[in-house]
Amino acid sequence: MGSVVVEDIRNVAAEDYWDELRQRWGALLSYRYIGQRFSSMNTVADASVALRHDMRNASGGVMVAPLAIICPGGGAGGSDLEMVPNPVIHSIQVLDDARGVKRVEVVDAEGLKRGRSMGFGRATIVDADDHERVIALIESQGVSIGDVPPGLQRFDDDPVMHIEDSLDLPALWQVFGASRRDDGHWILPELRAELASPDAALHLGPQHILLEAAGTELATAASGTDALQVESQHVMFLARGKVGPFRVDGRARRSGDGSGRVGVQLTLHDEGNDDRNTTAASMVFRPA
Repeated sequence: MGSVVVEDIRNVAAEDYWDELRQRWGALLSYRYIGQRFSSMNTVADASVALRHDMRNASGGVMVAPLAIICPGGGAGGSDLEMVPNPVIHSIQVLDDARGVKRVEVVDAEGLKRGRSMGFGRATIVDADDHERVIALIESQGVSIGDVPPGLQRFDDDPVMHIEDSLDLPALWQVFGASRRDDGHWILPELRAELASPDAALHLGPQHILLEAAGTELATAASGTDALQVESQHVMFLARGKVGPFRVDGRARRSGDGSGRVGVQLTLHDEGNDDRNTTAASMVFRPA
């Protein structure tokens, strides 16, 4: 069966743009499933996100992928109502594994510099019920790859899926269609609408989830335990993922200082586009 063609929103006529963007924003799985609402996109009063069991790792700490999805830009640029954004770099430092935290919230989002097309920003993720408890620090870089019609207004609907927490929830990688292939590689399937950003490229959300699944497996094998917590993650988005399947290659290295830390380097390839490198990431795990 051939892949589904996902159209680039930059080719949509100005008079149809708002309706098309609303449809694609609603179809995108990343924010709907994680439960993030953006005040820049929707008229919402509560932007906090519940930490469900499927957002925690084997030892009960918070996974890094949901945190990265909750805060994708960190103030690096404008919203989809202002430009066609594309991520370049996303860096997250996890200070607190969020045990006992029920909800998290992004605060202090700050645009550090915004040029003609490039923006830099940072933000903080905190316990929504105790802002003194800092969960993670975010720094990011993004770029505008296209203009949008002027005067686009925020959407007035609630875009998230309200999922009841349960120990029986499937793993995030299962929900996003990732799998471990018979050759040992973690992959995402060919590009489809629910995994694609409006510009018809693999969205950052599925990438973060795939990278953590692959990185955790490598770190577990290297350390001999799954009682690990991601301490930091640095991701560089090298090129737009256009076709798929998307394959992860990676390698883990143990620290020699006796701390038990494991470093992992990962590369995501677009197999359907000449095996092009699309994303590179490094992750540091510490014993939980």
